[in-house]
Amino acid sequence: MSPMTAQTISRIFRTILGKAALLIVFMLALSLIVFVLARLAPHDPLTAYYGDAVERMNETQRIAAMNRLGLDKPILVQYVKWFENALQGDFGISYQYKQNALAVVGKLWGNTLLLGGLSYILTFLLATMLSMFCAVHKGRFADRAICRIGTATSVIPSFFAALIFILIFAVNLHWLPTSGAYSLRGGGLADRAVHLILPVAVMVLSHLWYYAYMIRNRIIEELSRDYVLLLKVKRIGMQRILWRHCLRNTIPMLVTIMAVSVPHIIAGTYIVEVVFSYPGIGTLVFESAKIRDYNMLSLLTLITGAAILVSNMLAQSLAELLDPRMRQDVEFLGSVTRHDSGLIEPETRRGARVIKREADDDADA
Repeated sequence: MSPMTAQTISRIFRTILGKAALLIVFMLALSLIVFVLARLAPHDPLTAYYGDAVERMNETQRIAAMNRLGLDKPILVQYVKWFENALQGDFGISYQYKQNALAVVGKLWGNTLLLGGLSYILTFLLATMLSMFCAVHKGRFADRAICRIGTATSVIPSFFAALIFILIFAVNLHWLPTSGAYSLRGGGLADRAVHLILPVAVMVLSHLWYYAYMIRNRIIEELSRDYVLLLKVKRIGMQRILWRHCLRNTIPMLVTIMAVSVPHIIAGTYIVEVVFSYPGIGTLVFESAKIRDYNMLSLLTLITGAAILVSNMLAQSLAELLDPRMRQDVEFLGSVTRHDSGLIEPETRRGARVIKREADDDADA
């Protein structure tokens, strides 16, 4: 193993450890803030757990109930106890469901993952295809029309778009269900797919042009580079240039955008779930906040915060990996030379590499 390779592996390992330590610190701070704010909220937690029965309790019964829920101790003592239990997977009892909060989340997280994941994949798949079409037809009627329509749809709030979709396709046309993840009588995979159409459509519509516009501009920039002109001189077709070379050089930016977009998709999924009464994490967050289910709300906030922090760190790591120019460590950047990494190329080298690739393909053919 060469010294440079060992140094690179050592630096990557230290970077991973540093990000993991930073994530732990952030999660500890987030858990403390959420726990304290939840306990200081102006609402009686006994009401959330016992409902109207609290009004019939005498002072002795209230004290016993507070003791049973662990609410009779100072906030910091409560947090330490909660944290010790959380390390063992016990995040407390949900006041609404009267079950372990983690068990309740475990029953619903799959619905959110299905809705958010499907919307995430379709958004970037359609955004890439739409952006490439607009880039090829830059300045023409189709590009101008798509840009204007996309700009108009991207500013429509997702909750408003959801209400419009429900009104048109569910209430007026009776084509699709208004809410839920499945019918009461069940219907298998087809029934789940039908219930996903409207929520996924709203998610895609709300995020599509925001990302398509960024990808479009990046592809237009690639089409103006010298190596594209060289390929045109060699009579290489535009479709081949676009898909084999321009899109390939756009992948680092696309991967970074996809990682950064995770918080946006999570937030959009939560809103859409509430509007469509979709049984998922977003609906659970809304209901927990409404009835002050502190344990459940704390757990859901930690899960959401962890997902956002991990996605942001992943986006930063991918950006540094795919584009060494973003690294602040000059020594490490110097070790990843242009000849070794091939990630940073002047226009002439990039053009020569592209032409060589095309020549090799012609020879193989």
